[in-house]
Amino acid sequence: EEQKHLLQRRPDQPQNPKILRIAIIGAPNAGKSTLSNQLLGRKVFPVSKKVHTTRCKAQGVVTYEDTQLIILDTPGLTNPFKAKRHKLEAAMLTDPWDSMKHADLVLVLVDVSDHWTRNSLSKEVLKCLSQFPQIPSVLVLNKVDLLKNKLILLELVNELTEGIVNGKKLEERSAFKHDSSSSAKSPLQTSPPANRGAPKSHCQQEMDQAPEGSGLDNSSGRTASESSLSTEEAQGPKCSGPRHLTNRKGWPCFQEIFMLAALHGEEVDTLKRYLLMQAKPGPWKYHSGVLTSQSPQEICDNIIREKILEYLPLEVPYGVTQVTEMWEEGPSGELLIVQNLLVPRKSHMMMLIGRGGKVISRIAQEAGQDLMNAFLCDIRLKLKVDLKT
Repeated sequence: EEQKHLLQRRPDQPQNPKILRIAIIGAPNAGKSTLSNQLLGRKVFPVSKKVHTTRCKAQGVVTYEDTQLIILDTPGLTNPFKAKRHKLEAAMLTDPWDSMKHADLVLVLVDVSDHWTRNSLSKEVLKCLSQFPQIPSVLVLNKVDLLKNKLILLELVNELTEGIVNGKKLEERSAFKHDSSSSAKSPLQTSPPANRGAPKSHCQQEMDQAPEGSGLDNSSGRTASESSLSTEEAQGPKCSGPRHLTNRKGWPCFQEIFMLAALHGEEVDTLKRYLLMQAKPGPWKYHSGVLTSQSPQEICDNIIREKILEYLPLEVPYGVTQVTEMWEEGPSGELLIVQNLLVPRKSHMMMLIGRGGKVISRIAQEAGQDLMNAFLCDIRLKLKVDLKT
């Protein structure tokens, strides 16, 4: 009731409010929800190693002083074939596009630890960017802590940006001294547009400084002269239209590049400060007490589904239907939740329960702990398993 009341209340506007709507897009399992949770400072979006944990668009709200960031956490961009395979809702094909329509800035998240997909943006991501070329875009390289050889990041930057950032061509001039202990560090720095009169679609902005040391570690004490990326002035390509996507692997219109490890929160604050600086004057959308647009029941369903995805193999979790049978406050202020998990086959039922009930008990225990962290109150969660009829 308190969350419902907060969502219905008129925002408590400061004197000079600023706002920024941020769409986070990327391939499934790139870490979009993990990054969203880190930006919010509390876990309200489900996170799993399996793809398609996020099943619908949801909004997170960061309110800092006079600025409000609206984070549009979206399902991973997918296609109809994969949607049918994972029994995904039709909304999962349209929600990322709807989020883009309302965004002031788009973060494109790439999992650099996945050597199968990291060298190019997916066709779905490229199509999304080309359909909305007027929206400023930022490249975020995630999970860089998992890379032993950080020099790979320089190759990825070149491929994913087609060698162009802010309308300037990147050129590697010197060998990099490698520090294997460095992990997620700062963004590539860019300067204001060199030609303010140029059309926006030409991405006329200049990149004048690269990260120090290995290109990642600004605290390493090494200077940019030891290892750096330099730029040649170049006319940026027009960032519009889907006509030339067939052979394209990268996007030459990113305004900024960040390198971070969302799971551990490394360099997330750097990205957060950047986002706060990009906010424009405008009225807040939510009351300052709002953390997410989701209802408590939606948060509960998502967290339980997250645990089911973690503990059940292959495609099994995607066929589970969740039905909440009880949601009420106990005598000591604790929240009593009973949820029935419906599965299509008896074999799935046995897997979900586990030998001696160990699997379902572990799911209930871990989900209950996450719910306590999200709702900041005691939780008594009971899970039942039945066959679908």
